[in-house]
Amino acid sequence: MDAADLAYAGIARQAELIAGGEVSSRELVELYLGRIERFDSRLNAFRVVLGERARMEADQADARQRAGGGAERPLLGVPIAIKDDVDVAGEVTAFGTNAHGEAARADSEVVRRLREAGAILIGKTNVPELCVWPFTETSTFGSTRNPWNLQHSPGGSSGGSGAAVAAGLVGAALGSDGAGSIRIPSAWCGLFGLKPQRGRVSLGPRPRAWHGLSVNGVLTRRVVDTALFHDVASGAIASDLDRAPAPAVSFSQAAATAPEKLRIAISTKFPPGTIARLDADAKHAFEQTAELLRSLGHEVVRRDPDYGPGAVPAVIVRYLRGVHDDAAAMAHPERLERRTRGMARLGALLGEGMLRRQLEGEAKFAERLNTVFADHDVLMTPATALPPPRIGQLHGRRALWTLNAVAGMVPYNGVWNVTGQPAAAVPAGFGADGLPRAVQLVGRPNDEGTLLSLAAQIEGARPWADARPAEFL
Repeated sequence: MDAADLAYAGIARQAELIAGGEVSSRELVELYLGRIERFDSRLNAFRVVLGERARMEADQADARQRAGGGAERPLLGVPIAIKDDVDVAGEVTAFGTNAHGEAARADSEVVRRLREAGAILIGKTNVPELCVWPFTETSTFGSTRNPWNLQHSPGGSSGGSGAAVAAGLVGAALGSDGAGSIRIPSAWCGLFGLKPQRGRVSLGPRPRAWHGLSVNGVLTRRVVDTALFHDVASGAIASDLDRAPAPAVSFSQAAATAPEKLRIAISTKFPPGTIARLDADAKHAFEQTAELLRSLGHEVVRRDPDYGPGAVPAVIVRYLRGVHDDAAAMAHPERLERRTRGMARLGALLGEGMLRRQLEGEAKFAERLNTVFADHDVLMTPATALPPPRIGQLHGRRALWTLNAVAGMVPYNGVWNVTGQPAAAVPAGFGADGLPRAVQLVGRPNDEGTLLSLAAQIEGARPWADARPAEFL
């Protein structure tokens, strides 16, 4: 396997290669550190690279492997990047801002589990300030760019993670998703991105994020990589306010098992109150994927979910109150960008009473939205309505203007954060502009397994992981 093939192999294959003695962890870490040094000045995917620390951990992993201690560590020696809203002991959790406080004193629970599985942390990836936006541009850390076209954003808020994986700077990267922040950069970078069930992956030390909207997950090139991540990283701890039941079979087994004939509803309808238009290439990708699903033997019918009139408020109230809370928790909130402060003020105006009413109405909202699953196994929508914005397209805009602009780009995602159920962005080719397009698969509550199984079947029929951005070979 040549260096580029190894860089793009994904964490599942890399774990196999290390376990089989075909490559060492140190070789893999050096490969990625070399690619980061060569390419990241153009991408700005990483806020900080943990080079010496990663080399030391790689040597330890290789020693453990030689001693036969890798059997219970499924990610032994495999590098992974961490989104910069997650604590890594001894490192600042910057949240895309210089308003942060001191370095984290302990690893977050998901990082602890990754270390326990043998993974090596190679660096922390850039995010928009307080993870507010679906584009990753900040006054503190600059603009992160899309490997498929450097004049465009990779999305957000897991934008640095998406750019790093898409450019072969790491095999997988931790992300979080509060209104599409795993699915959006996955869609715009040609990756697979699963938003897992709420409570599937611990948010510890935070008991909950954005009032239940946000979850932790991962961005990968292949479905099998995401499945492996969730096998090792899933599980709640005592401080988590949400928890998901254990799956009937492992996520890796689900990804490796072809689905039986599924009933799949497809819809391009926007939630009421959303001002958006569907890009012609996104619509074409959606229709092509529907035809592919039919060819694979599934029953595919048009059926719109019942969003109801409250879909947008259900998302926006929690989202803005979450931004308000995160801004207030910063050590130096006065350093936040003007637009972020504006978003925090909007959150303050909504008030605790409005938030409480939304939380109390969640079960009824989820019940109505999930009526589509009474006679369908999966719902498919476009992943985004538009391709990623150009770098600087939204620079200098105020909070409300920017909020309205991005809402029209990504109208399909946030409602499924309100309900908490799994949803995934699945690559669906490229537009005439050369940028990736994708579809979104939504599953029943707690049913990541069906989404992994179906996505893997789509990947087998229409392999996407072999596509690599030409500038990063």
